[in-house]
Amino acid sequence: MRFVHDTLPQRVRFASGEAAGQLAEEVRERGYSRLMVIATESQKALAERILGELPVAVWHHEVAMHVPAGLATRGREVAAAHHVDVLVAVGGGSTTGLAKAIALTTGLPIIAVPTTYAGSEATSVWGLTEAGRKTTGMDERVLPQTVVYDASLMLTLPVAMSVASGLNALAHSIDAMWAPRANPISAALAGEGIRALNAGLPKVAADPTGLTGREHALYGAYLSAVAFASAGSGLHHKICHVLGGMLDLPHAQTHAVVLPHVLAFNGPAAPDAEQRIAAAFEAPSANRGLATLRSTLDAPTALRDYGMTEDVIAPVVEAVLAAVPAGNPAPVTAENLTALLRAAWEGDLPR
Repeated sequence: MRFVHDTLPQRVRFASGEAAGQLAEEVRERGYSRLMVIATESQKALAERILGELPVAVWHHEVAMHVPAGLATRGREVAAAHHVDVLVAVGGGSTTGLAKAIALTTGLPIIAVPTTYAGSEATSVWGLTEAGRKTTGMDERVLPQTVVYDASLMLTLPVAMSVASGLNALAHSIDAMWAPRANPISAALAGEGIRALNAGLPKVAADPTGLTGREHALYGAYLSAVAFASAGSGLHHKICHVLGGMLDLPHAQTHAVVLPHVLAFNGPAAPDAEQRIAAAFEAPSANRGLATLRSTLDAPTALRDYGMTEDVIAPVVEAVLAAVPAGNPAPVTAENLTALLRAAWEGDLPR
């Protein structure tokens, strides 16, 4: 056995119903006095409730999917103009992503308060989109210093969005099984992440206001993100980054649609990983486990349902081929990648 595993330095505060108190304690303990709060307009009221009487220097609501470079520049300007000493991101992956883009050049610390299962808060991965191209990288400056997890903040997240976001989290675990830096520790975390998400997401769909399912899903999303942070970005994420950057497709739904196709593509060429995934699902095969979960959740099935047109498959294939990670379990060619993307576009699920 020989491997390298990176453990990222981060504090996690997990307590349902206690986001405001946990955040206040963290701010006081760290000694921050000029907060820049990043939240969308739709989550402004939630953010205000969580922040309470904390010393907010500026509220910033200009957030968009895939972090357009122009928004990152404006966010950095706002942070500088208000002399902030910490970024507090309240929201989903796009909100955390903007905080990361600001931290990347300013070095400002981040406290993340997630409201979805995106997982970005637990990784040192950043992404920026410019001229239809999404660029990603890794940098310890963008890793949130602290994450405040409160499953009660997810109780109003609609079921459809909860499902897509949860499957996005699941993609972190599955991709971590064969990503460039995959190792036994990241695989163990990923397996537990899959198990927790498989237990939690059906409960969320059946009882959206129940806390148990939300807690399991949030715990699983965190473990999945930690596994992904160490293992790196595999084929699934390379495909989805191209689709998001080129076509501005919705992030979580894109991951939910593409995942079964990449699992069916890579699984046969990675039997050890396939068996780990199947065991985590408690299913006879990885494909069967994922298919059963997806059918329970009424998961998204086709990229064309989100605005992708058939004529862009060829340029997407070309862009993905240039980004395929070394060591992907199955050889990737223009032909088999085209078939994979066409099936994902049509909604023709693997059998």
